[in-house]
This record gives sequence, C-alpha cells and structure tokens, in this order.
Amino acid sequence: MKAVVMHEYGGPDVLKYEDVPDPVPGKGDVLIRTAAASVNPVDLWQRAGATKASLRVEFPAIIGWDLSGTVVGLGPDVREFAVGDHVFAWAFHTYGELCAVQTSVLARIPDGVDLIEAAALPLVTITGSQLISVASGVKAGQTVLVSGAVGGVGRAAVRTAQDKGAVVIAGVRTEQLEAARSIRAAQVVALDDQAAVDALAPVDIVANTVHGGTAEQLVSKVKEGGMFASVTGVPQSATSRPSVRTVAFVSKQDPETLLYMATAVRDGKLKIPISQHLPLRDARQGHIAVERGAGGKILLLP
Repeated sequence: MKAVVMHEYGGPDVLKYEDVPDPVPGKGDVLIRTAAASVNPVDLWQRAGATKASLRVEFPAIIGWDLSGTVVGLGPDVREFAVGDHVFAWAFHTYGELCAVQTSVLARIPDGVDLIEAAALPLVTITGSQLISVASGVKAGQTVLVSGAVGGVGRAAVRTAQDKGAVVIAGVRTEQLEAARSIRAAQVVALDDQAAVDALAPVDIVANTVHGGTAEQLVSKVKEGGMFASVTGVPQSATSRPSVRTVAFVSKQDPETLLYMATAVRDGKLKIPISQHLPLRDARQGHIAVERGAGGKILLLP
C-alpha cells in the first residue's frame, strides 16, 4: 500500500509518500481501507519529536490518530463487524491506504454522517466530550466556561456541557466572536479582551483547551471549591488557588462517546469545521496548514 512514512524526526519534509507492506489484522482487529485521515496537532508534535518522551515512534513510522473507511478484512475472532461496514475510530498509524484497528475502539458511522467527513471527529470530539463528562464533574445548572470554544475540542465540550444542562460560556479570541455565536452558548466572551475577562463573574467550572497566559488567567475565574479541568495541563497559577480543584485531563479512546458525538453532528447540534481535503501524498502541506492556523480540520484522502 501507499502510506506517509517518517524515517526521522523533523519538519514537514520528513513526511515521505512511499510503498510499505500492507498491514495484517491480528486477533480482534479489522483491516480498513481508509477513506480519510485527519491531521491533529499531536501529529505535528510527534513528527517533530516534541512528544518522544511519552509518544515515542519506531522508525520507519506511520503517524495519524483519526480515520474513517470501509472494512475490507477481518482478523481472527472478529464477529462485531463485517466486510463492507463503514467505520471510524481514534486509531493509530492512519496515514495510509490501509489500517488495522482493534474492534474495541471502532464504531460504525451512523446513517446520515458522511464517510469522509467522519474522519474529522474521533480525537477532537472524544477529547472535548470527556473533558466535560469525565473530568469536570459538571451538574445541571452549573456555569461552565469553555476556553477555545470554536476549536474542535472546544465545540465538543460545549455540546456535551449543554446536553448535561450546564449554562455554557464560550471563551474565544476577539476575531472569533462571530463564529462563536453559531454554537449557541449562553454567553460569548473574548478572552483576549482584558476588560471582558475582568467583567466575567466567577464560574463553577473552567473546561480549558488552550495554552499560555489565557489558561493561567482563567484559574482566577473559578469559584471557591470549583473545578479547573484542562487538556493542556494545569497552569502554575493554580498553586495560588488551593480551594480550586484541578485536573490535567488525558482523554481515552471510546467508541460510545464517538457515536454520541457523531449523532450530534448528524442531528445538526455539533459542527466540526473542515477547511481542506488534500491527497494523502500531500500530508506535508496539511501539516504546514495546521502550523499556520488552519480554520478547520485538514482531511487526507488516499
């Protein structure tokens, strides 16, 4: 098969479009012909070697965390899926024409969800949803501020918090205010506007998806006894707020959460913007686009 392969860490130019052996599905695996893979920031970090202490790759390596496609082969003892099923998953080694995936992390794509565009959903929507449902401990009626609310993770967090009956404040940059109105939060606040942040009343929960000074500042907006749950780690400023509970959350593969999020997409309750479809051979251009701040997901099509 054709795949995008790395032989070393580095910039986008280390991504090479090459022939590699077809993967062979093992026990409990299915073989998927990839319809699309999506580019996530973690792909760039892996490519550059920034995560090699925790996500070390063995060269030659195929990266990629999202895919959608069609089942074309079954490993031993697989009964949950059949050849021809349209499926998607947060998987690994997805930048290839074929991918072997464990059935335990795989889900069928709901009717009404596009086969290719389903590849945009797994990592970001599972992460955002679990930030609320697993990490935050949200209860109906509580106020939740979601930072980075127009990103893929943020949008999924907003949707999940709304479904749980929370009052959601969407935190965005000033230039994103108009885009943020489409997610129908109870309130939208520009987190790069100091006056707007200062005027914000304390909240029960901050569900944080951003880095840097914004995250540091948002710890101060949590009520006494409230929660700061973050997918980017806990800011140093949290040490000054011992009454605020903090969680540095790491999401996990979960096909049930993925189906819940995909159903929200199908029903028009959630939209994960897609900015480009690129041929798989042009994965390096996809990485460059993400580095430059692509306004939506980049999908790679074999």
